[in-house]
Amino acid sequence: MVETVLFFVFGAAAIFGAVAMVWARNPVYSAFGLMLTMFSLAVFYVSNAGHFVAAVQVIVYAGAVMTLFLFVIMLIGVDKAESRSETLRFQRPAAFGLLGLLVAGVLVAGSAAWSTGPGAIGEEVNGTIEAIGDLVFRRWLLPFQVTALLLVVAAAGAIALAYFKGGDELEEEAT
Repeated sequence: MVETVLFFVFGAAAIFGAVAMVWARNPVYSAFGLMLTMFSLAVFYVSNAGHFVAAVQVIVYAGAVMTLFLFVIMLIGVDKAESRSETLRFQRPAAFGLLGLLVAGVLVAGSAAWSTGPGAIGEEVNGTIEAIGDLVFRRWLLPFQVTALLLVVAAAGAIALAYFKGGDELEEEAT
């Protein structure tokens, strides 16, 4: 019963955030609508026993990506007025037609029997932090370490390329 109430409350919040993101005239309000949708998705992940994915959703997307979006919005300036005239004549009817196709697709897909929840598939819960940690640090330890080493070497190489000047540039400065 509690899960059903949470689903409808945060489902309505996700839809409200998505609509606010698309229809807001102010880009900051649009970013806040996207953040509301991301937090609602994190609640859906928690209700389906995907705690790690929910934490990543909040930390990476709602935290880091939204901070980046807000900084970009502030850098480009939101106080400038833009033209609201439509340049593509059939864009709005085409968008409503595609929306109708999407709703029909969701209704057709939703008519099938779905298995949801942590116990619906079996005893094993794949979305928990323990299950992900067990896979990463036991079965996939070597690829995980190789990927980490590759990223460290790439970061060090990028810093070295940005920090040290090339030989051609040194010769030009000397003359």
